[in-house]
Parts: sequence; C-alpha cells; structure tokens
Amino acid sequence: MPIKQAFLSSVAWLCLSGVVHATDPLSAISWLQQPVPDSTLPGIVLLEPPVAGTTLQPKIVVTPLEKLLVPVGLVPPSATGLPVDLWKGSSSETLSRLIGQVVVLDSPAMQSLLFTLLLSETRPPSGSSDEFLLARLDRLMELGATDPAQALAEQAGPAKNLERFQRWFDATLLTGDEDRSCAALTAKPYLSPEYSARIFCAARRGDWQTAALTLEATHALELLPKQELDLLDRFLSPDVFELAPPLPRPQDPEPLTFRLFETIGERMSTAPLPRAFASADLRDIAGWKAQLEAAERLTRIGALNPNQLLGLYTDRLPAASGGIWDRVAALQQFETALNTESVDAVAKTLPLVWQAMGEARIEVAFADLFSEQIAAVPLTGDTAELAWYIRLLSPSYASTAVSIPKDSRKNRFLSALAQGKPNSVSATTDLEQAIGEGFDTEAQLPKDMQILLDSGQLGEAILRSMQMFEQGATGNLSDLSAALITFRAVGLEDTARRAALQLILLERT
Repeated sequence: MPIKQAFLSSVAWLCLSGVVHATDPLSAISWLQQPVPDSTLPGIVLLEPPVAGTTLQPKIVVTPLEKLLVPVGLVPPSATGLPVDLWKGSSSETLSRLIGQVVVLDSPAMQSLLFTLLLSETRPPSGSSDEFLLARLDRLMELGATDPAQALAEQAGPAKNLERFQRWFDATLLTGDEDRSCAALTAKPYLSPEYSARIFCAARRGDWQTAALTLEATHALELLPKQELDLLDRFLSPDVFELAPPLPRPQDPEPLTFRLFETIGERMSTAPLPRAFASADLRDIAGWKAQLEAAERLTRIGALNPNQLLGLYTDRLPAASGGIWDRVAALQQFETALNTESVDAVAKTLPLVWQAMGEARIEVAFADLFSEQIAAVPLTGDTAELAWYIRLLSPSYASTAVSIPKDSRKNRFLSALAQGKPNSVSATTDLEQAIGEGFDTEAQLPKDMQILLDSGQLGEAILRSMQMFEQGATGNLSDLSAALITFRAVGLEDTARRAALQLILLERT
C-alpha cells in the first residue's frame, strides 16, 4: 500500500531526537562488600542491626506486581528517540483527551511530532483498557493517515473486540483493502452488529446468496433505515435500478456508505467530507484532478510523503489552467529548469512555484523535496535570498544557516535561530522576543511542566507543550516561550528550532 510506505518513510525523516541519560553501573550488593567476621567470635554473630523494637507482629502490605503491557506502535524507539514507557504515570483518559485536542494544522513541525507520538512503539498507560489505543487510531483517521491507522490496528489485534474492528474496517474501506477485514468479519460475524457490513462483505467475497438473504431479512424486519436499504438494494441488484434516479447523498456518510455509493456508480466528492476520505481518492480509480486535490489536502496536514505528491504533480501535463493546474504547471516548469541546470531558468521559475506552493500551504513539503537541488544552483540577488529561506525550512536548516546570502538583521536572526542561539542577535518584534526567551539558556521550566517531568510523565508533558505552542502561535507569546523551553528541556531541540523557523518564515494567519 503506497500511502503506508510513503507515510512511514516521512516519519523516518522527521523522527525525534531523544534524551539519553548515562547512568553508572549498579554497584555490588552492599552486604557482599562487608568484611568476613572474625573466626574467633563465638557462636553465630548477627551482622545486621535489629529490625524490630517490639514483639508485635508488623503490618504487612501486599502490592500486586503489575504485568507490563505489550508496546504497540509502527516505529521502534531506536528510530523516534522516544522511550517505550513514554506514557508512564499519566491517566488514559487525560492522554486520550490531549491526543484528540492538540491542534497541528498550521505547524509542520508539530504535525511531525504528533505523528511520531502516535506511531512510536510505546506501552499504553498503566491500567488503561482500549481507550488510549482507540484515541490513537481515531486521531490518525482524523488526520487522514488511514494506512498507518490500519497498520496500527492490525498490529494491536483488530479482531479482539468490536471497537478495534470498527476502526480497522473503516480504514480498510478507505484504503481499498477491505478484503482483509471482510475475511475477518466472515469468520467472526459478531465483530460487527451492522447488517450492512455483513451484506457488503458477503457480496465482496462472492457469497451473493447469503448477502441477498440477509438483505431480505433486514427488509422484512425493518432492521435498517430506508435510505440504507435502498442503497443496499442497488448494490446487490444494479440491473434492476439501472434507470432509476440517483439516490440522495448523505451529508455525513460512514466509510461503508461512501464505498457503497462508489460501487453503484454514484461516487461522492471527498472535498466536503472528513480528511480521511481523501485517501480514497489516491487510488487509481479516481481521476487525476481528484488525486491531486487529495494529495495536497493530505500533504498540508503532514499525512502524505511529499514524494508521492511530486509523483502525482509530474504524472502528466496539466489538463487545463487555473487553480490546481497552475500549481502543477509551475512545479513542472521549475523541475525542468532544475534538470537543465540553467541558472536563469531556475531564477525565473523559483518565485512562481514558491508562490504556488504557498497558495496550497505545502511550502515545507516543497522544501523537503528540492532544498538540496536548489543549494547546488548559484543564484544571486533576491532569488538567492528566497532560496535560502526555502532551505531553512528543510531538514538541512542548520548547515544552511552558516552562510547568509544577504546581510540583514532579519537574516542574522534567522541564522542564529537555526543554530540554536537567537539571543545573539537583537529581536525587533514581539515574536522574535518570545522565541529568544524560549532559547534562553537560563530559562526555567514552567512549574506544571517541571512537575510532570519530575514524575516521569514525559508524554503528557510533550502533549501539553504542543498545546501551549499552538496558543503561542496564535497570539499568547508567553505560552510560545514556555513551549519552546519545554521542548528543549526534553531533548526536542530540532522540533523547537524548526517550529520557530516555520513561525517566522511561513507567516501563517
């Protein structure tokens, strides 16, 4: 499945740098280091002090040993830098709420961090049931990462209960991998109480007789709403309804409803639907324009590997002009200029394609794709400065910052920030001042963050810092400073720098 491969490779690029604490080896057991008693001492000599000052029986406290839960995730800790016990000490309810609430739409750095938290191989919080796992799956689906959601559900065991199966089933319907979930449902019909799912899967597996009998029973017993029954009738008997008028489209369809409409030839547009439905347009059955729009939508939230977007952009020549076709044309012209190694052609096409990427809000994906090639072109003037800004948005921001194309206070500040020392250049805006405070080596952690970290609640501290960053990015600059301080304190230096650079260079509103 290309989405899963592309997405997981993008997570590998953006994996987090963890904090490794060196510890001394455990010392030998203390009583083994004690000297051998003098052999001339008579009888048995007790070397330890008395343990009781009374003859009363002491109270005995019994504490059951908690079985360690099996880690669940798609990316090992060695790749993310996050510990396997990331969620230790926090309640499942609190973590589930934070995972569902944290806003990452306008910050690619926060998107990368959230995906890393969701996909990293970690143990669930102590005492949690499925609440935390379901929260991870639901947020992945909300972000449009249907392939990773499917893979995570499969790793956890999708057939263990109804809730897990429903998430898995929905994901497979949108990725086009429903044959696997239908096979599981056929083997264990109790996994879904929905008759429509059983009818769909029976038909998908070629058991038309079972599908027809089940549908007839649902009609007779009125087990489904009329709208669903009408849809299933057309699904099983398309010839009967060949000349019938189209069915009314539901405003908030389930993935199964979406697939049923697609099967009867009345495909629904995914643009007004939740982001997860966009992944269905990445399949070959969708038109090129629908694929492009879906890819941009998913790239904007960080749920798609930029290379897959580039593949769609360069698949063929634009079919028209305006809107997305202008972006396709601009990128193709720029890539042609790069391939011809013409400095003048690159200088002419780079500003145009950058403006086009800004319209789609996928500038960071563009920087990830082309920063190395842009660095090899000897540009001059304003175009060289633009190229420098683009490279600062890429993973090579630190090496880019060493050389400034045009000496200005803003550029010196950006260079210092990329190297982790923005306070070496005077700030002239409130945003720059807040960022500088976030990188102050003498800055103290916020008290609530310090309490969380002291109690080992690293995952919760990161999630709450992400919330503070979003609040800071939208105007509360003290929260921005606090978030950057916390990120750096827990070893997320790369995240802090990239997030701050993006705030200045992308100028999101």
